[in-house]
Formats: sequence, structure tokens, C-alpha cells
Amino acid sequence: QVQLLESGGGLVQAGGSLRLSCAASTRAFSANAMGWFRQAPGKGREFVAAISGGGLSTNYGDSVKGRFTISRDNAKNTVYLLMNNLKPEDTAVYYCAARSSPYSSRLPGNYDYWGQGTQVTVSS
Repeated sequence: QVQLLESGGGLVQAGGSLRLSCAASTRAFSANAMGWFRQAPGKGREFVAAISGGGLSTNYGDSVKGRFTISRDNAKNTVYLLMNNLKPEDTAVYYCAARSSPYSSRLPGNYDYWGQGTQVTVSS
């Protein structure tokens, strides 16, 4: 069982930055690929970014590529999402997810554990 706790959400103006963190309670964090997903009101869950267990492989959703960066610190059991040049359309609840595999995936159904989510609101 892996428990995930996100933090770092909030209200920011367009063009600003935020860094989300997700702390995982697990003894073998490097065995878990990690992902970030988001869900805006009235929309489905959207893939944002993912990182492999060792941190060497990353991939991003098209709408955030070049603006967001995912990283992880396996010594701290934490994954991060640095979000730059935020836009109003980035407003959503952001979820951290862990997979019982070191290989990352863009599909939410491939993740086994989910955090409660953290709200990100970008004002224009």
C-alpha cells in the first residue's frame, strides 16, 4: 500500500509559477513510476507528466510540454512538478499517482495509488 500526499497548490496569476510536491509512504519508492494528472471541472482526467522509478525517463502531455518539469528525489520519497508560465487553462485539481512498476505510463488506469489532489487556480 502506498499513500500519497500532495502539496503546493494555490492561486497564481497567469505567467507565474508553482511547484507541486507529492510525498509517498513506501519503502521502495524507486520501484514506483510516478505520474501527475489533472482534472478541471466538467472534464475528464488529463495526463500531465510521468517519470520512471529511477528518474531517467520522463514524458509530458502536449499541453504542458516545455512549461512543466517533473522530477523526483528517491532519497526523500518525493516527486515534484514545477509549473512555469501558467495559463488559466491549467486551472484544475492536480493528482499525484504511483504505479506498481518502475516504468512510467500516460494512462491513468495503469496507476495503482492516488493522492487526494491539490487545487491549482490560475487567474488571468
